[in-house]
Amino acid sequence: MRRWLTAIFVLLLAGCTTLPPRIAQPASSAMVATGVTPLGRIAAVSLADAPGGDTGFRLLPSGEMAFDARLALAEAATRSIDAQYYHIHADTAGAAFLAALRDAARRGVRVRLLVDDYNAGELYLLLRGLAAFPNVEVRLFNPLPARYGTPIGRMLMSLHEYARVNHRMHNKLFVADNQFAVYGGRNIADEYFTRHGQANFIDLDVLSAGAVVRELSASFDRYWNSEQVWALEQRLHVLERDMDPAERRADFDMRLKEIAGPPPNVPPRDHLGQSTVRAQIAQGRLQLLPGTARVHDDPPDKVVGPVDTNKATRAMRAKLDVIAGAREEVVVVNPYFLPGPVGLRMMREAQQRGTRVLIVTNSLGSTDEPLVYRAYSRYRPEMLKLGVELYEFGPELVRRSDRFGAFGKSTPRLHAKAVGVDRRWMVVGSVNLDLRSAVLNTELGVTIDCAALTRQALGLLRADAFASMYRLQLGEDGQTIEWHLRDDSGKTQVRRDEPHASLWQGISLWLQSWLISEIDL
Repeated sequence: MRRWLTAIFVLLLAGCTTLPPRIAQPASSAMVATGVTPLGRIAAVSLADAPGGDTGFRLLPSGEMAFDARLALAEAATRSIDAQYYHIHADTAGAAFLAALRDAARRGVRVRLLVDDYNAGELYLLLRGLAAFPNVEVRLFNPLPARYGTPIGRMLMSLHEYARVNHRMHNKLFVADNQFAVYGGRNIADEYFTRHGQANFIDLDVLSAGAVVRELSASFDRYWNSEQVWALEQRLHVLERDMDPAERRADFDMRLKEIAGPPPNVPPRDHLGQSTVRAQIAQGRLQLLPGTARVHDDPPDKVVGPVDTNKATRAMRAKLDVIAGAREEVVVVNPYFLPGPVGLRMMREAQQRGTRVLIVTNSLGSTDEPLVYRAYSRYRPEMLKLGVELYEFGPELVRRSDRFGAFGKSTPRLHAKAVGVDRRWMVVGSVNLDLRSAVLNTELGVTIDCAALTRQALGLLRADAFASMYRLQLGEDGQTIEWHLRDDSGKTQVRRDEPHASLWQGISLWLQSWLISEIDL
């Protein structure tokens, strides 16, 4: 079997390409002195209304509102937009987002767009058109040798550089006029904003004004000017570089029309009773909660450094330090949760301190990464023996308790990455509690000291008394797992077979895990 797989890879490698030498690009930095802009004045008024810290915060739990917040900030910007994303998809959300960047550039706003290259192969033609507009510059992080095609196909054609291209930029950040920033777990695609017909993510962003925005802008600049970032122009075919800029712009507009959808249906208020960011911008002030924050971003050159699986880098280390500092309670919400020996040790130490540990993650039915779920499932008995309260989202339970009807018939999937500690501190950002976030991907995390914001976030979990989740417990034998849930009458039901499991799914997972071990990826 290994010889057969090796032969296939040899054939693939025969058609592999290599990257040309990188051409250095002019450095640039975040706009300063933007306090006189409309967004600057709104930020000043909003912060004055929320004394008690150097930063103001607002949760964005609703997908529709989180997307509209980005569009509203892009429309209100007059000086600059800096956007950094792991994935922008060529769908209705991607089209609306790119159109907002184009429209801002037409008004004279400087637009800097930084995208990880892994998912960008199918977006190149749109990015080419966007970059043809004055005031727009597009750059790519850690490009793969193969330019076009699906991510998996490009990765297979890049196996000769696997040690490098297996590292990706997972950061997600949007900054308008260096006055307001949106950060958290959402990429730019329909499923992150409750616009997808088949599956949608439950996610969380934070909008901030004040001191942390300047820290986030500095993080963006470090990536934008790093040696791991390439100009889009260098990745385009020579014939495409020779296209007239006006033709590129026309092609961009045409492509957007082909994939654009109807305007998003944004509810007037979200799960917390907050009106939209757009409405509050129109009123001249945003309702923010005061506090302070620290930004923890991995260095861009993490993708070229040696991999040390025993040493987490900056963003993960900061998240683990906040968790380790818990004295009363730590609540971890994460879609892909692989604690490993370090995580189990931290749970054991928390138990010895008398600290309550509550973990919320995906069930087999809600995960989009079944292999990760399979690996996580091996840790469940040990975590439960340590006294951890373990919850898994059930897609049918989420739909049943969905007061806003946002998910319809689609599959809800947890994607939020947040930690609440002692009902005071909260960590949000792109960091998953797994080995990829720890040592392979670059990540962005923000530690927030704001008790009111943390209580709001935890309140989202408790709003339906966990009716959208299974609570896992050990059976009488102390080894097998039970899934406890409440039915419509409020009575507790117990399942001893894994929800959503099937014989075919078990065989498929076994084959996938065996294949991965066979090819040593």
